[in-house]
Amino acid sequence: MILLMLAAAGIAWWYWGRNLSRQQLVAAASALLGGFLLLKGNWQVAIPMFLPAVWMLMQQAPVRAAAPRMEVEEARRILGIGPDASADDIRAAHRRLVAKVHPDLGGTAELATRVNAARDLLLVELGRR
Repeated sequence: MILLMLAAAGIAWWYWGRNLSRQQLVAAASALLGGFLLLKGNWQVAIPMFLPAVWMLMQQAPVRAAAPRMEVEEARRILGIGPDASADDIRAAHRRLVAKVHPDLGGTAELATRVNAARDLLLVELGRR
């Protein structure tokens, strides 16, 4: 029975869990544990765990913003590096630039997202070469 519950939890996480917030993942774990206790006949403990967890899971999951699409040349221009830059050069340029545009340091979330996307794109492109 426990292995079946673990398998169901793994499949549920794979299917839905990647887009859930931390609070909703905790609610899912609570719902699974409550369901397991309910099956075992311990309904005094299971009901207070299971019902609030199910209610929390029914709330709307937060929508994560997709990374902006850009070309390799634009990513190089954003980070200010040339076509022969190494992975260390890309990371150093990213660190330097994100220190200026990070939302906690007076920048905006959009700029930080673009800088992160540029770094990721260039590192993937470097791995392909």
